[in-house]
Order: sequence, then C-alpha cells, then structure tokens
Amino acid sequence: MPITCFSNISLLVNLREHSHPLRGGEMANLPCLPNAYLLVENDRIDSFGPMDTLSITTLEAGVETIDCTGRFVMPCWCDSHTHLVFAGTRENEMVDKIRGLSYAEINARGGGILQSAASVHTASEDDLFESAWQRLQSLARMGTGAIEIKSGYGLNLKDELKMLRVIRRLQISSPVLIRSTFLGAHAFPLEYRDDHSGYVRLIIEEMLPRIAEENLADFVDVFCEKGFFSPEQTTAICQAGRQYGLRPKLHVNQLHSVGGIETGLELKALSLDHLEILTEDEINVLGKASNDGWEGCCTLLPTAAFFLRTPMPPARLLASAGCALALASDCNPGSSPSGNMNLVLSMACLQLGMLPEEAINAATLNGAFAMGVEKEAGSITPGKKANLIITKPVPSLAYLPYAFGSQHIEKVMIGGHFFPD
Repeated sequence: MPITCFSNISLLVNLREHSHPLRGGEMANLPCLPNAYLLVENDRIDSFGPMDTLSITTLEAGVETIDCTGRFVMPCWCDSHTHLVFAGTRENEMVDKIRGLSYAEINARGGGILQSAASVHTASEDDLFESAWQRLQSLARMGTGAIEIKSGYGLNLKDELKMLRVIRRLQISSPVLIRSTFLGAHAFPLEYRDDHSGYVRLIIEEMLPRIAEENLADFVDVFCEKGFFSPEQTTAICQAGRQYGLRPKLHVNQLHSVGGIETGLELKALSLDHLEILTEDEINVLGKASNDGWEGCCTLLPTAAFFLRTPMPPARLLASAGCALALASDCNPGSSPSGNMNLVLSMACLQLGMLPEEAINAATLNGAFAMGVEKEAGSITPGKKANLIITKPVPSLAYLPYAFGSQHIEKVMIGGHFFPD
C-alpha cells in the first residue's frame, strides 16, 4: 500500500477530532502542531504527530518521504458556492457597471444570468464539460480540494439537465470532491417574464422529478431576491426539492432584505449564502438560530461583493452573534470571475475583518460543512481524504492572507496523489 510521509513540517494546520461547524468564538481557535510529521496511506490521512515521535523504522520501510522544512501543511480549501459550469464570459457587463448600470438593471434588459443562459443554450454538453474541466484543474492547482457546483444557467428542462450532467461528468472524472446543486430558480427566463407562477410550476412538476430520476443533484438552491424569487416561491420550490432528498442551500440578502433569512431558517437550509445586506434584527435572528440548534452555515462571498462594488458582508457582527461562517468564491462569469480561494482568504481578513485563523477555518472545515463533505474533508483528521496544501517556506499563518497576490502553494495533494500528477 503506498505510504507518503511528510516530515519536518514547520506547522501542521487545523488538527481536528470533533464534527460540528465552528461557531462564534470557536472560529478563532485553529489547532496546529509545530515540527510535525504526517503519514498518508493510499488516499487517506493515516496519522500525525511531533517529529521526535516518528519511528525510524517507518522511514526505512520504503515510504516516499517529503521534507517540509520551513513549510506549512494544511487541508485543501473547501469552496462551497460556485457556478463553475458556464459558456462565455461577461466582461462587457463589467464595463456597463463602471458606467453606472446596476446588477438588477443589467439583468432586466436581458443581460446577467439571462446572457449566460443564452450561451449555455447554444453550447454542447462536451463544450461545457471541457471549459469547466479546465477551470476545475486551475482551481485544484490553487488548493481547492472540494467544491460545490450549481446549475442555473439553463432555465429550461433540457439545459438544466445538460448542466447537471456536466457536473456529474466532473464528479466521475476528477479526484476533487464535488457536490451538485440544482439552481433552476436562478432567474425567470424571458418566456416566463410575465408568468412567474408558470415557471415555478415547471421547476416543481417537470425539472425536479427528472433530476431526481437521474440522481443529478445533492442540493436545491433558489435566488431569493427582489426582482427574482419571493420567499413564498422559494419555500414552494425547496419543499418540493425535499421530497426528492435535496436539502436547500439558498442565495439570500445579496442585494436586498426580503425575508430570505427567515425563509431559509424555516427550511433548515444547509447554508445561507451572500448576506451582504443584513439588518440588525436579521443578524440577531441568525445568531439565535445558530445558538438554538440550526446546523447551517452563513456562507460569505467577498470576491462577489468586491467585483460588484457592493457592501461587504458583516462577518464580525455575524461571528459575534455566534454564527458559523464559511467562505466561498462564488466563481461565475458575471459577479465573481475568479475561483481563487487564496484571494478569498485575503479579502476575508482585509475587507471582512476576520482573523487569519477564522478565515482558514471558514475556508476549510466550515466550508466542508456548508457542502456536506465534513466527513471527508476540511481538516487534518485521520481517516479523511488526503487533500492537502503544502506551502512554500512562509514565516507565519498571517503571511498567507497578508501577502495577497503571491503564490504561496508549492504542492497540492488530492486524494493521496499530487496534483497534477
């Protein structure tokens, strides 16, 4: 059985035994071990400990030994919110935004999500797979070892199924842990612009049964937002999805406060994502729910707020209220054309005011919880997948978000194999 020994690790980061999302003050606690070793057997983490407890016999047994002097070893990023499958780019909309048009105005005139839907409509499944595969390879090289991917640029039965089949092909072909989310309720297609209830019926009566029949999704998502889907429509779609075993992960409070928080909590959503626009009452509601047993995460997407030039989500207030925070890239062609979780880490610290320890926990362990892969990824835990980041020599954990824009990763291991091979 192949065994790899990482020796002389300057700092082994995020050592865990427990299995619950980190909430509030817990997020500042990041267990680490200096001068450590880590053993990987096949695709799993086997054991770890101080270097002076590593048996010489083990090193003589023909294992591959990687000297990590000066380097940190940590779990790969768990990116729990992306739209990685798309066709075409939308840099023209960036220019429109610079000229003063809002996200909602661009969408209302047929741009935004509808432009991406038009591109997906004309793209073949093979073309979508190839472009998404290249993006996934790039993100894995930057340390992402688990990722959630949404549909939502189909907006009809044929094209939503096409996107979800692409995601399934990625799951089969890649060592990266991938979870699939059905987001047919991303926007109203042009033919249903004046018949919103008709499109909701299409989702419930035609899309969800076919998706369940082919077992194409793990979660259901809705863009609960002014000008998109109401809390009532969100509830109807998510309740229908639950009949097929799909737990909700919701877009809420990105542009407006319309009741999405309360709706998501009533639905026991696995995660509530975006949260750029929050009232004091909503923060208190989220904190109370978190302290009363809600097991979900508040997933923050700072690169989306950066790109759209909207307010950053109030991470400090949410953490003080006792919420579990996850970080994700929101990689998509319209509002966050980057899946670089290293940049997300820097923005979380520099723009959201998160401590480096909090941000790393949010981008690893809590990210794993926010996409349902906490038993496989997100921490250095014996038995979990050997999804590891090996840094270049760095002076401290804080240096990772501090020196933004620099490449700190020397090697990435996914499923026990260095990536790329």
